Amino acid sequence: MRLEGQRALITGGSRSIGRGIALGLAREGADVAVNFRYSRESAEDVVRQIKEMGCRAIAVQGST
Repeated sequence: MRLEGQRALITGGSRSIGRGIALGLAREGADVAVNFRYSRESAEDVVRQIKEMGCRAIAVQGST
């Protein structure tokens, strides 16, 4: 499944399952907004990895 041109917002995207989902969607070509509550450093690490795949990414702090 290719997701070029699609965008995703992943809540809890800086850790665990959310991190895996964010990275998986980026592998398929999606641009990803990584939502985090506390761990900016972890979220920025995910954003860096996504950008290295050639996709756009941003870390967004907030609680769900």
